[in-house]
Parts: sequence; C-alpha cells; structure tokens
Amino acid sequence: MEKFNSIDEILDFAIDQEQEAIDFYSELANNAKSEEMKKIYLEFVEEEMGHKTKLLNIKATKNFEVSNEKVTDLKVSDYLVAEKATPDMSYQDALIIVMKKEKAAFKLYNALAKMAPNEELKNIFQMLAIEEAKHKLQFESDYDEYILKDN
Repeated sequence: MEKFNSIDEILDFAIDQEQEAIDFYSELANNAKSEEMKKIYLEFVEEEMGHKTKLLNIKATKNFEVSNEKVTDLKVSDYLVAEKATPDMSYQDALIIVMKKEKAAFKLYNALAKMAPNEELKNIFQMLAIEEAKHKLQFESDYDEYILKDN
C-alpha cells in the first residue's frame, strides 16, 4: 500500500483514482456499440467527475467535515463475477464491473482509514469510503431494479 506523507498526497491519490475511473468509463463510452450503453457510461463519467470535484474542493478549502451517515449495503455485488469490460457488453455486465470497482474503492479507503496516523486523515478516508459506498449502493439498486426484477 502506498505511504502518504501529507493530506495533500492523500487527496492527490484519491483524485487520481477518480480520474482513472473517469478515463475508464469515457473509453467505454467512446467504444460503445449502442447509444443506450454510451449514455449509461457517460452517466458514470458524470458521477466520477462529481467525486473528483468534491475532492478538489476539499483540497482547496481544507474543509474535512465527515458525515456519520450509514449507507446500506445490499451485498448484490458479493455474489456476482466481474467480467472484462468490452465495448459491446450488456448493461448487466457493466453494472457488475462498476459495482466491483466501487466495492474495491470502498475497501481501500476503509483500510487507509484504519492505518491513518491521525484523526484528520482518518476522517478524510472515512468520508471517501462513504462516497464509494453510496455509489455502490446506487449501482446495486439499479441492478436490483432493472436486472433482478426480470429474473
């Protein structure tokens, strides 16, 4: 695991992670074979851009307020196997991939929070974990509503 020496390094790391997600979903959108999937991927891009903007604002303002909000975990992604992203993948496959990515990000930020050397860093990581949990919940809810209801 990467070692951080300052809050700015942590925020830069998180910002880079969000940019990687933006790039990933942008590439999928650019290569999508259907307009429907392109639209879905572009929605994912917007979500990740929102996360990145939030992190950039935290870095600029040094406002590290943390919510104690609890986010429900439907655990849908725990039982799904992630496939490799392809331009012609189905909405179901795309949701599986993004749920797994959000779960991994959530776990990363929780692990970093546990290792944080001070309360301020711990709070930042907890805030980031909550953001990823909310994102994962959104995708799990979509999966439940649009995929599982049909089965």
